[in-house]
Amino acid sequence: MEEQWKELRGYLDKAASYQAALALFGWDAETLAPPESHELTARVVGVLAEEYFALMTGERVRELAASIDGEALGTKERAILRRLRRELDSLEKLPQKEYGAYQELLARSPSEWKKAKEKNDFASFLPVLDEVISTARRFASLRAKEGQAPYDVVLDDYEEGFGMAQLDPFFAQVRERVVPLLRRRVEQGIVPAKKHACPEDKQREFSRWLAGYVGFDFSRGVIGETEHPFTTNLHNHDVRITTHYYENDAASAIFSTIHETGHAIYEQQIADDHTLTMIGGGTSMGMHESQSRFFENNLGRSRAFWSAIYEKLQRMLPEAYADVPLDQFLSEINAVEPSLIRTEADELTYPLHILIRYELEKDLFAGKLETKDLPAAWNAKYRELLGVEPQTDSEGVLQDTHWASGLLGYFPSYAVGSAIAAQIEAYLRRTMDLDGALRSGSLGSIREFLREHIHQYGGERTTQELLTAMTGEGFEPRYYFDYLEQKYGV
Repeated sequence: MEEQWKELRGYLDKAASYQAALALFGWDAETLAPPESHELTARVVGVLAEEYFALMTGERVRELAASIDGEALGTKERAILRRLRRELDSLEKLPQKEYGAYQELLARSPSEWKKAKEKNDFASFLPVLDEVISTARRFASLRAKEGQAPYDVVLDDYEEGFGMAQLDPFFAQVRERVVPLLRRRVEQGIVPAKKHACPEDKQREFSRWLAGYVGFDFSRGVIGETEHPFTTNLHNHDVRITTHYYENDAASAIFSTIHETGHAIYEQQIADDHTLTMIGGGTSMGMHESQSRFFENNLGRSRAFWSAIYEKLQRMLPEAYADVPLDQFLSEINAVEPSLIRTEADELTYPLHILIRYELEKDLFAGKLETKDLPAAWNAKYRELLGVEPQTDSEGVLQDTHWASGLLGYFPSYAVGSAIAAQIEAYLRRTMDLDGALRSGSLGSIREFLREHIHQYGGERTTQELLTAMTGEGFEPRYYFDYLEQKYGV
């Protein structure tokens, strides 16, 4: 069997190289590629995606994956085989040419989305978006097991074992516990957070310093700029993040930088012998978002975090914060205000933004909602849950890049991630002096804890396995709702 495993690893090493190349094309398209390059580059992406598909679904790979006895393998190798079989189960049900064409579409679609967002022109993007959604829905139907809903298929892609049966009760709690909490805050009176302007070049310099302070390793990563911040990795020695700077709002880049750095730390701390394998990335998007939101919110909006570096912020961004006391800054970055933009939302209203997208995606996959009707449905849900309504599609249905990128089923991961982050914080507070570490600037001890219990494993263990091994219990959302009520209760 050793020879079989060696042969299989040869195929998988090649597949990992295709994936790294595709990730590089994705990064380049969003950051540096000239505007007129997208159409032709999308063709290249389509060809590479087809080659990856052909390799992974080839007869020999399928034979090896089926014949190797996982129980006879080591822990790491067994996890690789499990991930491979999961990937094959998905790919082998799809037509190769259509898969390649879809990947080509997804390489082209984000640039079309960006143009539509800039022009506030949903109609121009509708044909492309409708093709993305209809193809995603059809592929999910092809991949579905008997009795499985298509939406459950894509949900499982991002958070294994989490379908509507698990998420419906979770989001029901979001409605039951967050909506009344927000209503009480609104009745008490909303004081909008003041925005502080600062030149973009100074924000850029501070963001770079801040990423390094939080733990980003610049010898194995870079920071770029995009319309919508994101993180991608070629492997654990090449992890790339982006942010976006608004001259009139310095806080925006501060928190998007911390958020993406949380993603990057996860990838950079994956064990070297896991990278460029089937377990070389984060175990799930829910766990991934837990790391970004843990750093951004649970740590990054705390007094203990800023008490160590606030004077540094004032020195580097004097136009924005030289005359702003720490107490005022903390009040502003933790202010509650129903708003239109998900990425700018406060912690309390954020899960409602995700609930809206979850309900819309459910209706899209169930055939209850057509793509052309998304703007009206979007606006209606914002009125219902947040009491605000977009005046343009750019600040409404066009604000996120996810659907343009084919990431249907991804959005719930943000809320699941927030809940996991609260669960991790609760455990850390029981086992270490978390605030003391933050006040002293000792983030290394926190990163080391996360490396030891989560990051090093990559995709070797599932989210539930990681949480159970670390905290003694699986996913438990009560920590999240208790956290919100303790922080924002009236």
